[in-house]
Amino acid sequence: MNKVLAGALFAAVSGLIGCSSASNPATLKTNPAPCPNIVALGDASRLIEFSGDREVIEDVAYTGEITNVAIGCRYKDDKPIDAVVELELAFGRGPQGAAPEKMFKYFVAVTRKDTEIIAKKEFLVPVNFGVENKIVVTTEEIDEIIIPRASAGVAGTNFEIVVGFSLTPKQVIFNRSGKSLKFPNLQ
Repeated sequence: MNKVLAGALFAAVSGLIGCSSASNPATLKTNPAPCPNIVALGDASRLIEFSGDREVIEDVAYTGEITNVAIGCRYKDDKPIDAVVELELAFGRGPQGAAPEKMFKYFVAVTRKDTEIIAKKEFLVPVNFGVENKIVVTTEEIDEIIIPRASAGVAGTNFEIVVGFSLTPKQVIFNRSGKSLKFPNLQ
């Protein structure tokens, strides 16, 4: 579980993020208000790391995919929005993935709807494939995201939360190319 500390997530925008007043993040999920929309950025929702320059199945080292995203939030009157983001991530170790442990990096960004990024932070998720595992599925929870509002009339739907993997330019080009690799013997 990752905790987004007040100044850490939104240091770029002073006063936009603070410590959550909710002592139990589960309360945010059971007391929903109109939450910001949450999306996995299409170009960054999956990653394939190759060993070498060839982009073929035999040279795949590691893969990752954001398989589900969810948000819970709560706010009242003109108070800030308390949000909890939950990501389900699936990771794979390919034929060239020699290490049983791998660190993956993803980001969470808060934006004004269809406009600029208010703040963005990257997170690391360690994955242990062990000796035999080829696939590992994990859930990451980022709580204590606080989005201040100018007034009580500003709803959560005026904001978006965007998530994705932190990719190299080459990985982005691969994702945008529409190429897909199939693993017929994956168990």
